[in-house]
Amino acid sequence: MNQDWEDRVTAAWATLDDYPEEKAADFRAVIDALVAELPDGSPLGPFEQASAWDSTGHSDKAVPLYREALARGLSEASQYKGRRAKIQLSSSLRNTGQAEEGVKLLTPELDAPSDELDDAVRACLALCLSSLGRDREGLSLVLGALAPHLPRYQRSMANYARALVEPEGSPPAGLDVG
Repeated sequence: MNQDWEDRVTAAWATLDDYPEEKAADFRAVIDALVAELPDGSPLGPFEQASAWDSTGHSDKAVPLYREALARGLSEASQYKGRRAKIQLSSSLRNTGQAEEGVKLLTPELDAPSDELDDAVRACLALCLSSLGRDREGLSLVLGALAPHLPRYQRSMANYARALVEPEGSPPAGLDVG
């Protein structure tokens, strides 16, 4: 779609917090009106609608729409939105008791080209893993994502993150305090 449409979608999303829970349908109607402007078959429509359902507490209604957006080629239309859809779908799958499918969807994203969504991939994957009782793997992902943002102890936290999922051996050295 054109930049004007994208700008109007961004502006609509900026108003999400203006809609209390009892007015959630009004927000979804704003998104639906924008989606109605898209050409038939556009992957952007189901993505925006899924996001609206998801953001208003209805993961169950979001899941099929995310799947539709991805099946229509969202990742080809926008690699960034395609990655967002995978993150959001995985979260919705977790919320609907399908965390294993969320893990399968997000694990390949760990090897995808790096972008600003890397930490979101790891955070959502960690939640899916935790829902499956795989807390050590999840904690490893979160610590690994956090480590580069720390003002100190980056090396130590990265080592601790790796040690959580490596076979039992000697623990990593303590905090690097130098």
